[in-house]
Amino acid sequence: MPADPISWTSERFSKNYVADYKPYNFVDGEGVRCSIYVSGCPFACKGCYNKVAQNFSYGSPYTEELENQIITDLSADYCQGLTLLGGEPFLNTGVTIPLCEQVRETFGWTKDIWSWTGYTWDELMKGTEDKRRLLDLIDVLVDGRFEQDKMNLNLAFRGSSNQRIIDVQQSLNRGEVVLWNNGEYV
Repeated sequence: MPADPISWTSERFSKNYVADYKPYNFVDGEGVRCSIYVSGCPFACKGCYNKVAQNFSYGSPYTEELENQIITDLSADYCQGLTLLGGEPFLNTGVTIPLCEQVRETFGWTKDIWSWTGYTWDELMKGTEDKRRLLDLIDVLVDGRFEQDKMNLNLAFRGSSNQRIIDVQQSLNRGEVVLWNNGEYV
């Protein structure tokens, strides 16, 4: 495996598998969310909370039926949006991009999309075209690898203090990282 995560591609790694899908949860971002956990993550962070999803062959293939179920679940008035987790969403763009495109086609920007990634913002900006395409579709990004020595259970929506919560669309528009909620997420 190449040592530089910027060179990693979805085409090389992904098998388009999903480790899990959880509708209507309260922990994977703000509000009530539908969360899809894609399979496969070569970062293999020490202390990863979802180690089983590091395997690209874990779970089951992503299907049109699952996508339709997610769109139906997102239709609930009380559901704020979709969350992409893993595994690594940016190395499973064969799943995450079509799903996010369907969310945007169906709901416009009325439902938000959050994503967690082991990539840093800078790595994604230098990465492949599909990584940038996924960024174009999401609202909030929690970036950076989980670092066990920086773990803090009191952090909102993050496992370690090196990770940031980024307002993706404002960051893309300004050409620099803009923290979500002005960084007021403790």
